[in-house]
Amino acid sequence: MTGMGEDPLERLRQLCLDLPETTERPSHGEPTWFVRDKKVFVMYADHHHDDRLGFWCAAPPGAQDALVASDPERFFVPPYVGHRGWLGVRLDVPDVPVDWDEIAELVADAYRVVAPKRLVAELDAREQ
Repeated sequence: MTGMGEDPLERLRQLCLDLPETTERPSHGEPTWFVRDKKVFVMYADHHHDDRLGFWCAAPPGAQDALVASDPERFFVPPYVGHRGWLGVRLDVPDVPVDWDEIAELVADAYRVVAPKRLVAELDAREQ
């Protein structure tokens, strides 16, 4: 992906705001993205709750366990929302470049978990 700048927050922001009926506002002191201004699907985490630069996102059933097991340096169970299956994603793993295509997939999956069916259908139609 190009043209989105090098700032991880700006890149994440663009991925989130490109999805249908998405808004951003601060929650718990961090940029947070909502579907229809109601349901959170991604929260930025800049050393606010822990020592990681990354984000927390909703995840489909089983994704949290699979991703954390596959790469525990990049993926983690976030505090407060981890028990609901949410996924923590680090954007600051030393010597590992961020795979923004993978991040885009995680963000879209998070959106699909919380968005109403009509908006998920709209997103799916866009991607074809």
